[in-house]
Amino acid sequence: MVKTALINAFVVGSGGFLGTLARFGLNGLVQRQLPTAAFPYGTLVVNLLGCFLIGSVVGLAEERQLLGQETRAVVLIGVLGGFTTFSAFGYETFEMLRDGNYARATCNAGIHVALGVAFVWLGHTLTTSR
Repeated sequence: MVKTALINAFVVGSGGFLGTLARFGLNGLVQRQLPTAAFPYGTLVVNLLGCFLIGSVVGLAEERQLLGQETRAVVLIGVLGGFTTFSAFGYETFEMLRDGNYARATCNAGIHVALGVAFVWLGHTLTTSR
């Protein structure tokens, strides 16, 4: 049982490594195409592509039962989680909307954005001497 858990963790982690490399490469590619841009287009492209991919993978898995639990974990948690956790945020919010939980979805989006920015500010403030 422990051996299986370790193997699964290694496989999902390897997927995360690949997703992280893909994020690094795509982000850099986009930013190199727009060297004078003041907007983080690379991050935007990665996040939107990650959301499209997670929606596509989950849609295929639901519609055609193409992926087993282990493969879903590697692709969704590992590869796409390494590529961008924004895709998980997008998918979870989509699920709330699909289930008719509009208020919960709105709160989820607002809380993630507002507190995410606030925590970046807090971490920066606590570690700089301004």
